[in-house]
Amino acid sequence: MTEQPIIEVKDVSIKLGGTWVHKNLNLSVNRGEILAIVGGSGSGKTTLLREMLMLQKPHSGSVRVFDHELTTASPATLLQVQKRWGVLFQQNALFSSLTVQENTAFPLHEHTKLDPKTINELALLKILLAGLPVSAAIKYPAELSGGMQKRAGIARAIVLDPELLFLDEPTSGLDPDSAGTFDELILNLQKTMGLTIVMVTHDLDSLWHVTNRVAFLGEGKVLCVDAMQELVKNPHPQIQAFFSGARGRMTQRIYD
Repeated sequence: MTEQPIIEVKDVSIKLGGTWVHKNLNLSVNRGEILAIVGGSGSGKTTLLREMLMLQKPHSGSVRVFDHELTTASPATLLQVQKRWGVLFQQNALFSSLTVQENTAFPLHEHTKLDPKTINELALLKILLAGLPVSAAIKYPAELSGGMQKRAGIARAIVLDPELLFLDEPTSGLDPDSAGTFDELILNLQKTMGLTIVMVTHDLDSLWHVTNRVAFLGEGKVLCVDAMQELVKNPHPQIQAFFSGARGRMTQRIYD
């Protein structure tokens, strides 16, 4: 028997600014996979992520996560589901007035009844798991490099031991070396924690190196979902235009 997808988006439609961004969009995410969402500018990648997170409710359609229908879920049910996922936002969304350890510990204070000592120990453990040195725990976000801020955001996202992780442009703004090591971190976390990961990214190296499948958005829907090796062969004009540029061809040659 095929296992139920961890996320099922069915016939989702949403209009923003008088324009239909999604029109009867469908997408399933399988447990344990790393799935990326890509597409041209304005194709609704971040909107789809926000719909999965229920930060933006679609006008119609169904969004099921962990077999719960989120579009009609009660606040209590939605909160229970939200505790089972972690999110790394594009700008990290760290509290500037809190240290890395305090940022990481914040969800534990909000959602558990653990004692302060245990909370601090768990926060430090996740900071180390995110690849940060112990010395980073007492620093504030402004004292960290962009790559270290991303790792601090990851530490906070995984502190509740989620089953599902959402990443919005996780390597945006990083130099190639930092982006490469961050890709390795994603793969390591997926393996060691058994995570299902959904990511929005434009990083071609990440698409080739990290993902199991890639969903390409266009025309208000998912045009194709496939492994990169097959997706780049898809004849749809939008897909070909996206991947057939000089950088796309160069990256493909590296991974062929």
